[in-house]
Amino acid sequence: MSDRMVILGAGGLLGTVLAAQAASGGREVVALGSAECDITDADAPERHISSGDVVVNCAAYTRVDDAEREPDRARAVNETGPRNVARACAGVGARLIHVSTDYVFDGDFRGAEPRPYEIDDETRPLSVYGRTKLAGETAVLSELPTATVVRTSWIFTGGDGSDFVSVMRRKAAEGATVDVVADQIGSPTWVEDLVTALLQVADTGIAAPILHAPNGGTASRFEQARTVYELVGADPELVRPVGTDRHPRPAPRPPYSALSARRSAEAGLTPLRPWRDALAAAVNAGGATPGAGSLPSTP
Repeated sequence: MSDRMVILGAGGLLGTVLAAQAASGGREVVALGSAECDITDADAPERHISSGDVVVNCAAYTRVDDAEREPDRARAVNETGPRNVARACAGVGARLIHVSTDYVFDGDFRGAEPRPYEIDDETRPLSVYGRTKLAGETAVLSELPTATVVRTSWIFTGGDGSDFVSVMRRKAAEGATVDVVADQIGSPTWVEDLVTALLQVADTGIAAPILHAPNGGTASRFEQARTVYELVGADPELVRPVGTDRHPRPAPRPPYSALSARRSAEAGLTPLRPWRDALAAAVNAGGATPGAGSLPSTP
């Protein structure tokens, strides 16, 4: 275990949970939000990174729709920033784990049956967000070939945040009817499980340039929302399936972006539990409604 973990983007959802888990595990943690370390400033990362550090870059421009209107800002945070971080790590001999996204894929299988994306599948991002995140991956591995890029998908909590599951949970508590897209398929991933994977990468030094770390299985947004309603004891029939065309957004979403963890497991990363099990745990951790049910494990 390294003596020190430097977390960039520590003010966000992932960075906050990572800092808490890392500290509870006995690590020395330096948690830096954008105010303490603006990674778009070429000189900022090197002021905080020392030899022997394990650096985890959670900083990202994640407002997918806003990125279409602010491409320069998205590029600065998602491409230039990671390049600055990787360069600083290379300069002092620090390790780097950089978090990326399923949106580097386009979900178009050219007539073939969709299946979870492998690490080396062709990337064809559809949005500014996806393109800048892919450019960030390339920049990191160009500056520091020993870095590890960890892609994940559809991060959720079970509490009072702004993520999809938190929103659906509030809707369920209100007894609200919701229309949810049924033609977007991904790999829902609980932030707590993702953090466990990141800490394993930090501790074991898995030698792989790119890893996938999703919870197991695939789901549509509709299926995910319906499962939230079931878990909190709300009527799942209140969740109604609709097509993406009913909810037009500035940024196109891949219709299918589930990630395969097969190659990651071969590299030594412990597979994350099935997404239904993770969602049940997340809802329970967030204070499930009395009488809420539980779901069986699924592959």
